[in-house]
Amino acid sequence: MQQVPVSLWTLVAGIVVTAISIWIGQNHTLMPVQASLQAPLVDGFFSIMFTIAIALFLVVEGTIVVFLIQFRRRRGDDTDGVPIEGNLPLEVFWTAIPTVIVLLLGIYSVDVFNRMGGFDPAGHPHSAAHVAHLPGSAIAATLSDTEATTAPTIAPTIGIGASPQTLNKPADLVVDVKGIQYAWLFNYPDSGITSGELHIPVGADVQLNLSAQDVIHSFWVPNFRLKQDALPGIPTELRFVATKPGTYPVVCAELCGGYHGSMRTQVIVHTPEEYDSWQTENQIAQQQNLNQVVAVNPADLSTSEFLAPHTHDMGISAATLESLVISH
Repeated sequence: MQQVPVSLWTLVAGIVVTAISIWIGQNHTLMPVQASLQAPLVDGFFSIMFTIAIALFLVVEGTIVVFLIQFRRRRGDDTDGVPIEGNLPLEVFWTAIPTVIVLLLGIYSVDVFNRMGGFDPAGHPHSAAHVAHLPGSAIAATLSDTEATTAPTIAPTIGIGASPQTLNKPADLVVDVKGIQYAWLFNYPDSGITSGELHIPVGADVQLNLSAQDVIHSFWVPNFRLKQDALPGIPTELRFVATKPGTYPVVCAELCGGYHGSMRTQVIVHTPEEYDSWQTENQIAQQQNLNQVVAVNPADLSTSEFLAPHTHDMGISAATLESLVISH
């Protein structure tokens, strides 16, 4: 019986390894749900790296298994093994292949970083510092007026900025974010709202101006595939577009002290109508003079403004509630 050539076995093994690695690399479920415009870019890069990793694993482990069987010590064989001092072509091969892979992945990662906006985090309009005099959440209630200041006074020059498509365009929404031990504070300069959670509308180009009061923190939203350090005295930026309404965890990914593990909050991505309702409700609740808020005459409010505080508990938008009132 004629022996199958080694080259043919190698070809078959290569086809099998390629098919398996591509299928696993493109059909894994290791990543959380995508919820930002930047997420597919990161996932595409991760899938390529995972495919290559699977292929290398199968080749290395498969070779080990084959050699264990093919060159095992037979019973009664006490002779020495074949003396092999080296194989220059093989050494060049296993050095060149990883080198090429690393270079290609490096070029690909730079392209992804550029498309996400990593090459131009600066150059955007930046609002001045704002101070919140009334707490917007239970977390913010423990802070003094000085501690509630969240906006850096210098335009950020580090981080993920505008993508090539949005270069030189102002963001739709700017939020100043401050990390403290052990909480995140979110200040909306345009509306004066301060919150312990990040609320944004879906599809909006959002710019977060990050800063830290005490130590280094890291603002990480796994579903957005975005992470950016918040540095004391050095403002940083994170710019993104959320694509899917929902509630997603925000995690501090930098060891910042004894209660680092509890430094968590959430980002809530609203529909435009829900976001307008949330903004209106919180603007009224966080007026700097509570006497003015109590003394507001309902007759001076539009139907949407009057109904806005009730829409959150009812789980419907202000527009829907207004239509129900008008129809009756």
